[in-house]
Amino acid sequence: MTMNATVPGALRAASPVFVDQAAAYIAANFFDKPTLVISRDRVSAQYDALHAGLGAAHIHYAVKANPAPELIRMLVKKGSGFDAASRQEIELCLSQGARPENISFGNTIKRASDIAFAASAGVTLFAADSEAELDKIARHAPGARVYIRLIVENSQADWPLSRKFGCGASMLPSLLDHAVAVGLQPYGLSFHVGSQTREAAHWNPVLDQVAPLWHAARAAGHDLQLLNIGGGFPAFYGQTVQAPRAYAAAVMASVKERFGDVAEVMAEPGRGMVAEAGHIVAEVMLVSKKSEDDLHRWVYLDIGRFSGLAETEGEAIRYQFVTRHDGTETGPCVLAGPSCDSADILYEKRPVQLPMSLRDGDRIVIRNCGAYTSSYSSVGFNGFPPLDVIVL
Repeated sequence: MTMNATVPGALRAASPVFVDQAAAYIAANFFDKPTLVISRDRVSAQYDALHAGLGAAHIHYAVKANPAPELIRMLVKKGSGFDAASRQEIELCLSQGARPENISFGNTIKRASDIAFAASAGVTLFAADSEAELDKIARHAPGARVYIRLIVENSQADWPLSRKFGCGASMLPSLLDHAVAVGLQPYGLSFHVGSQTREAAHWNPVLDQVAPLWHAARAAGHDLQLLNIGGGFPAFYGQTVQAPRAYAAAVMASVKERFGDVAEVMAEPGRGMVAEAGHIVAEVMLVSKKSEDDLHRWVYLDIGRFSGLAETEGEAIRYQFVTRHDGTETGPCVLAGPSCDSADILYEKRPVQLPMSLRDGDRIVIRNCGAYTSSYSSVGFNGFPPLDVIVL
């Protein structure tokens, strides 16, 4: 693989406050397969900024964003809570020193045996969005605290979430009543504004939907204590985003305006915590055209949708790329992964501008890939290895 001798200027952190340790490490080392390099110090700084902006709200890091044990251990020491989606994530957090009361089982689709395990480990807070899930929790974690996840509309996120999770507003009263009937404690509500919500103001239409439901539930006699505002905190992928502290403070001001004094506010940043802390180093495997008059080159990398870049689905997340040829003439490229699956195409609807001099063997660095890359790359499809991870 071709080595870059210096840290590319375009790879420097967006804010001069941060030293881009991951970029410096990549520039100084050789890699024989796709590797994510991520900086604990940068994650720590991002946590501090979000924590300062969120004020009294408690952070529950979304473990699925990047489950590196080193990051979990560091966040435990900083006082973070954790949003876990599975027994395995709960076990990971516990193994790194997290206290069970600081872990919420946030997946609304849980195996009964995993609910029982979580309860036996001391986890007392569970998400649900249906009567059937409440019944499971009641059987295997009797008396647990539950929060009901709501479907929200009008998301202005770059990647709006589907209707897979959450209940409609009309179902909320009956679900809260059912929780009481089966011996659970209806403790709060949750929602998700959508992944990569780039402006804090974009939360407002969603908050406007949830606030009346919160107040109506309390007026109906449910002593709700927890408002889980979920994730959506953005990372920099080339389009301007607010600094994390200012962004979080603006969101909390909007929450306060609509909900008043809430006993507990929980936030679940994942992408906004870890994305900018890591970059992936990869290799160009082939640059070709499909015909003599083809207007686009095809650039094939040794990493694709099945080995870490799943978030290119629908071209929702637009990563930035750095090569040793930057600053020279560019042209449009279709970017694809190495596997034999025809779906392994990263960007085609909106081609990527890459240097005309790019060749096979060249190193390419994919910026701000600390979130949702290593956690999507656990299967060595076609024999291509899962993404290596180095935590600095």
